[in-house]
Amino acid sequence: MPNSPSAKKRVRQGIERSARNRWRRIKVKDETKTFLKAVHDGDKGAAEKSLRSLSSMLDRFALTPTIHRNTAARRKSRLALRLNKMNAVKTA
Repeated sequence: MPNSPSAKKRVRQGIERSARNRWRRIKVKDETKTFLKAVHDGDKGAAEKSLRSLSSMLDRFALTPTIHRNTAARRKSRLALRLNKMNAVKTA
């Protein structure tokens, strides 16, 4: 247990930051699931809208310590590839 006031404050801050990071990761997972469901159903409009929203979210969260910027870029790239594959299959 922390004894000094500054140590107690660090514990409080750690709990708050963990909760905030957990919330952000859950938001990304939920939006990813929405995108993947739209791709699976073949709904091009919903998939594009969801990808825009997810990309924006990843960019915002990459500015924080929650997600590394390269991780966000990699996820956006892979999701965009999925959308492009879906569009290519639809047109072929």
